[in-house]
Amino acid sequence: MPTIDDIFSSTGLLAKTINGFVPREAQTEMAQAVKEAIDETGSLVVEAGTGTGKTFAYLAPALLAEGKAIVSTGTKNLQEQLFHRDLPLVKKALSSRRKTALLKGRANYLCLHRLEQHGGNSTLVEKEVLGQLSEVKLWSTTTKTGDMGELKSLPEDARVLPLVTSTVDNCLGRDCPDYEECYLVKARRKALDADIIVVNHHLFFADMALKDTGFGELIPEADAIIFDEAHQIPDIAADYFGESLSTRQIQDLAKDITLIFRTVLKDAAQLDKAADKCRMIAADLRLLFPDTTQRGNWAEALMRDDVRLEVGKLAEALGVLHEVCKLHIGRDKDLDNLYERIVSVREQLDSLSDDKQENVSLWYETTTRHLIMHLTPLSIAAKFRRFVASPPRGWVFTSATLMVNGGFEHFQRRMGLEDSRTLGLDSPFNYPEQAMLCVPRYLPEPNSFSMRETLLNTAKRLIKASKGRCFLLFTSHAMLREIAGKLEDEIDNPLLVQGTTTKQALLDAYLADEKAVLMGTGAFWEGVDVRGNDLVCVMIDKLPFASPDDPLLQARMDDVKKRGANPFGVIQIPQAVIALKQGAGRLIRDPTDKGVLVICDNRLVTKPYAKTFIGSLPNMRRTRSLDEVESFLARIDEE
Repeated sequence: MPTIDDIFSSTGLLAKTINGFVPREAQTEMAQAVKEAIDETGSLVVEAGTGTGKTFAYLAPALLAEGKAIVSTGTKNLQEQLFHRDLPLVKKALSSRRKTALLKGRANYLCLHRLEQHGGNSTLVEKEVLGQLSEVKLWSTTTKTGDMGELKSLPEDARVLPLVTSTVDNCLGRDCPDYEECYLVKARRKALDADIIVVNHHLFFADMALKDTGFGELIPEADAIIFDEAHQIPDIAADYFGESLSTRQIQDLAKDITLIFRTVLKDAAQLDKAADKCRMIAADLRLLFPDTTQRGNWAEALMRDDVRLEVGKLAEALGVLHEVCKLHIGRDKDLDNLYERIVSVREQLDSLSDDKQENVSLWYETTTRHLIMHLTPLSIAAKFRRFVASPPRGWVFTSATLMVNGGFEHFQRRMGLEDSRTLGLDSPFNYPEQAMLCVPRYLPEPNSFSMRETLLNTAKRLIKASKGRCFLLFTSHAMLREIAGKLEDEIDNPLLVQGTTTKQALLDAYLADEKAVLMGTGAFWEGVDVRGNDLVCVMIDKLPFASPDDPLLQARMDDVKKRGANPFGVIQIPQAVIALKQGAGRLIRDPTDKGVLVICDNRLVTKPYAKTFIGSLPNMRRTRSLDEVESFLARIDEE
């Protein structure tokens, strides 16, 4: 069997297979550490700076090892890139015969039973959705995998998707008449049979929290679990270890009952009435909150008389629906499944109505049409620590952004990984030569009104100096919209603004036009890879501190205060540092890239915590002068 050196050296297997492969010391060191973690069933936390080549550094040891490995990534896009591009390359280099599989969440696969249910009943479906339904039907006759991602003509949020895919709630499992033909079942069987399975974090934690039975047999079998983009894990895991219930779930439940009443149980009018009452009360509950999207404290909302009254009415109506549904058990498989869903929704509502619980945060969020109630544990460390300890297997957590102030304590504390081995690997890029960091002089205070004018003028100068080819990143949608509105009238470059179309469409348009300027918020701070002179300037409006109004953040901060620590230092600074590192990481993506990072926040100069932020960023040349920035950008053009 080849050693790590045999694979990564200048005359090694990767160099022989991949044109232009250059050995990197940090990559070899990481691969060796990953191999040891898998062989010794230990846990490893590793930050690998941009350009280290961390993907190959964990895929090679996973392919070398004997057992089964799960690789989990942050998004579906990264998952596909890993599976279709990176994994085949490393597999070929190692001449490995190990089986690989890609597994997505159930919402990505066509459900034949749901398609048939909605097939003959067009009265329940709006015109726009009918067109999409015909497209799905036509495609369903030719697809081999049932992966909805193949249907490129459908928008990401197509309204037909919930009608033709299943949820944990409405899946009939082995009782389904289409079980043997089910695409999800086939994908899972393939994954069970594979040696390397590529999943994403949401799917992994849905299973780990046993919310999604049926995928539950995968994790117990794994000998190694590798998380890429591991900085996202603490928040995703906390969501899955909690509870949430939305008015949409209740309305979907009612719709499914109406569908059964109209097609199968035409004598069960009482059932339809009881479901309709739940649907109306859920809609009334949403109306008690402003029609804008927002987040708030659910425990406080429950103190309002009108909210408590409506939640009480909903509990009562679900109780009636439960009793009526019980009378029809055994008449129809779908209805039996709906009965289970009603039981589960009642339990969730009970749990979310109890505002006396400790160590959890009760919060809510509204979308334009729905209300979602959440219960989230304040810490998942103890639970996750137990999960990592038993049974023994190799664990690897890696990202370009895990360290704060030169250490891993923040990530380790949140995940209960205090005993893990840690490894920090610097990027191989020559940052002092390739990049410049500018905090302009004479900046007003971040939240002052005059900041808008400053941002607008700075953006105009940077767009002119870089001739487009820049990202303007904002910490709030409101500021993004305001600056975008003003820039439209004042510059000639094409402006691509987040929210006008999908993220991928914006990126494609940006790459297609060398004068384009891309403006975005959180979605563009990470997971975006633009190389070379297509991106020479990134402007960030201010340090990305999470909104102090966020109810979950407030609850965590209160919890830290109770333990006598400073929540600003323990929670807010580390989270903002990691977010800033992600934003800054968009700039330099390969050894020949050059560019400027401009952060318009004077706190990077005036506040004591500034050194934590600056110390966590790559070692770029620093300046406070926009004139110097313009000269640097002009030189890139000359080269």
